[in-house]
Amino acid sequence: MTQPGHPAAFRTDEPIVSLFEVTKRFPGVVANDSVSLDLWPGEVHVLLGENGAGKSTLIGMLSGIQTPDSGAILVDGREQVIDTPARALELGIGTVFQHAMLVPSLTVVENIALGGPAWSRPDKRGIAARMAEVCAGIGVRVDPHAPVGSLSLGEQQQVEIVRALMRGSRVLVLDEATAMLTPKGSEELGALMRRLVARGLAVVFITHKLNEALAFGHRISVLRLGRKVGEITPDRLTALTPQVVTAEVVRLMFGSDAASAGTASGPERQPFAGGAPVLEISGLAVDDEAVPLADVDLTVAAGEIVGIAGIDGNGQKQFAEAVAGQRPLRQGRIDLDGRPIAALAIGERHRRGLRYVTDDRLGEGTVAAFPVSLNLLLKRVGDDLFWAGGLERSGPIADHARRLVAEYDVRTPGVETPIGKLSGGNIQKALLARELSGEARAVIFAKPTYGLDVQNIRASRRRIREAADRGLAVILISTDLEEVLELSDRIAVMSQGRIVGMVANDRSARLRVGELMSGVAT
Repeated sequence: MTQPGHPAAFRTDEPIVSLFEVTKRFPGVVANDSVSLDLWPGEVHVLLGENGAGKSTLIGMLSGIQTPDSGAILVDGREQVIDTPARALELGIGTVFQHAMLVPSLTVVENIALGGPAWSRPDKRGIAARMAEVCAGIGVRVDPHAPVGSLSLGEQQQVEIVRALMRGSRVLVLDEATAMLTPKGSEELGALMRRLVARGLAVVFITHKLNEALAFGHRISVLRLGRKVGEITPDRLTALTPQVVTAEVVRLMFGSDAASAGTASGPERQPFAGGAPVLEISGLAVDDEAVPLADVDLTVAAGEIVGIAGIDGNGQKQFAEAVAGQRPLRQGRIDLDGRPIAALAIGERHRRGLRYVTDDRLGEGTVAAFPVSLNLLLKRVGDDLFWAGGLERSGPIADHARRLVAEYDVRTPGVETPIGKLSGGNIQKALLARELSGEARAVIFAKPTYGLDVQNIRASRRRIREAADRGLAVILISTDLEEVLELSDRIAVMSQGRIVGMVANDRSARLRVGELMSGVAT
């Protein structure tokens, strides 16, 4: 059966671009492992996958930002080396990234003129005329003399698409193009993609939203852990019902047991026994240029771990920083043990027992040049136990540091070693020591195992469990779905600054979280 609004595919006998068994390695990880794809004229080719699946690396190789370690990229049947973005453009491959690559203070025409010959003044009138011709051909309207900073996100994307077409692009890569758009903006982009492929272009559309994949795509490829694990061809996509396609894609993205409830091979989780509410968040709203928060409600009980899953960049960081006191609230209430804390500064929230383990260990969580001992007290500077008359009490500071270093197994030459000289795993141990020691009542973990090796991942997860076992209320923010499923009692899914669903961590949780993350369930 044909999907609603699904355009008929335009086909030729040869793809414009073919990736043949391309592999890209980075230290400690194979980002793409023998991936093969064909990009056909007249098709919207949707690329799906979780965070870390390899989508960005693949797009980087198509756009000339990176080169494959092995395999080949063919354009019009001939192998090509795409080693710079300029070479990609020469071959007719244009990329529109999630965040606009435009200069806000310049006009649209001036932005399009960037990259032209340095020895001559740009012909702004000619560029505007050519731009109007391209806009008319694809059915969009953009004021060539408008400052880019005055345009909406959707309009800025249209400018980037027009610029790519003016440079002769036959393959257009749209990287998370709808991530920050309104629903109306996403529909308008989908309609534009249909017009582009009707003209014979090949469009690569990277998204995490299955409803968009079904509405806009002709072909769907799924990446998982760097490998292409499946493809749904145009014939199958039009023949299958949306429900069947959704189940297959969820299975490919999240694992073989994700598409059917009740088939998980692991043991049933012990249900959370229940406890008194410790951290209560209601009506939280935060202004933010990228992802504002709106109407966020969340309650976490003593001894409970509530996981927050979702595609990275959907408001998780804004939420964590707002609760921790690092961002002002537009509205909302935060109570800790029944007492309001929204008006309190970071240090006072810390003293009341609210702790925050940031994902930015060096940039935000520590001061690299400071010794381990002082980093373990960053949120207690001036405390009478460790400072007297504004002067450090070196003995108590060192004793406190040695105790925590031993308790949390922080591998350091000494407590006076600058923390920036430690490994990422040991910096994380120091952060956990600082935030979990003392009279903690609730703790927010933001991507606590990001960038760690297997041993330190296990150690960090053990500390999270132990914190809940001690009766702390725990919020676990992670883009690693396996981690969320392993540790959480309940799982909230965050999308575009809102919590779009809450599920119990039972045998069907993987399916329901996957559907919420992909936008096919509410």
